Amino acid sequence: MTAYTIDVLNEDTFPVNAARLRQAAEMVLSQHEIAAQTGLTIVIDDDQAVRDLNRQFRQIDAPTDVLSFPADAPPVEIEDEAPYLGDLIIAFPYASAQAEREGHELDDSLSLLVVHGTLHLLGYDHDTPERRAEMWAAQARALTALGISTDLVPALEGDTDDFQS
Repeated sequence: MTAYTIDVLNEDTFPVNAARLRQAAEMVLSQHEIAAQTGLTIVIDDDQAVRDLNRQFRQIDAPTDVLSFPADAPPVEIEDEAPYLGDLIIAFPYASAQAEREGHELDDSLSLLVVHGTLHLLGYDHDTPERRAEMWAAQARALTALGISTDLVPALEGDTDDFQS
């Protein structure tokens, strides 16, 4: 795969496989032929931090599994720096409980969240049936390439779209 700049910040040292999270983001970027060295940051945080961000930026006073914060216009280019797509914020306790409740491997669920969030950074959305179908198809391609069953998605998407990115 192409070399990307993907940082995983995990100050609370939650038990995550950072290499696997990077691989999930890299898969999406490579499948979309994003330029080498393009960067993004994956932040692993607690439920309260994500709840605060969700309230501040989406006016939803609740934790969620993943939030995506794209840079101004993907990818933002700064002279002498790699293009930067933005940040993904994952609420580890929320995502962990969700994976356990659904009977999914935590690493697979976290990889799905990274794939989903990275697609948002690339401009995908699921706000209409057509856009949702396009995003879910791109998500399925990435999951399949990562060796993750797409059966993981229906349980997490729910009838009212549980992804709150």
